[in-house]
Amino acid sequence: MTDAAGRPGAESAAPRLVTACVVLIGDEILSGRTRDSNLSYIAQHLNQIGVQVREARVIPDVEETIVSVINEVRARHDYVFTTGGIGPTHDDITADSIAKAFGVPIDHHPEAMAILDAHYKETGGEFTEARKRMARIPEGATLIANPLSKAPGFQIGNVFVMAGVPMVMQVMLDSLTPRLEGGATMCSRTVSGQIGEGTIAEKLGELQKRFPDVVIGSYPYYRGKSFGTSLVMRGVDPVRLDEAAGEIRALLEGFGVEPIEGEPG
Repeated sequence: MTDAAGRPGAESAAPRLVTACVVLIGDEILSGRTRDSNLSYIAQHLNQIGVQVREARVIPDVEETIVSVINEVRARHDYVFTTGGIGPTHDDITADSIAKAFGVPIDHHPEAMAILDAHYKETGGEFTEARKRMARIPEGATLIANPLSKAPGFQIGNVFVMAGVPMVMQVMLDSLTPRLEGGATMCSRTVSGQIGEGTIAEKLGELQKRFPDVVIGSYPYYRGKSFGTSLVMRGVDPVRLDEAAGEIRALLEGFGVEPIEGEPG
């Protein structure tokens, strides 16, 4: 948009930031029995379409906890993505908990029942009462396709409920992606140098104050007998990122350190 003089107006600013929370549900994650890989995959996938993961929770298979956390984070973020707890066993309580969070009943979904019935007829498996639990969907929810093992996930409001098994979660995420509306895409720059982060901490803090729109992270590294610090800048404005990266390079040079673009080899 332009003003009366034909100049760009405030409306032409950077696109809206779209945020998300990932909720990893499962006692097996908290106990250490299962190592999570879903959070990293979801965050990277969403970033590509302009949805920024700003929060993540790991919670147990406890109804009260699931209800409380879901109601908290769905009010704070554009999207919420959950993994885990939608299988056929007694401890798979995510669907019931999500229904309680939204205050709606839950029952066998006709389309989900048809999908699973056809799947077990094709594979020769018995469509048991336990397996029918995977077709229980909160009222008003829409299904998320699962081309791999067929048992669907579901979306209700801004909450997307997916399986915990990584391969299944990934195909579900692919299935639901067209429903998402992204915003500003997060970009990053990395500058490294052989210097301890404690040495540059004060100057780095001053630089961060001058670039409030760029998140600057400091990460020490060790390579054999040498050590250094990688400084990672993240933001939605490439121009501001380049400016911040230039100042980081100048900061390192001021300490007599040669800047390295990217992570050290």
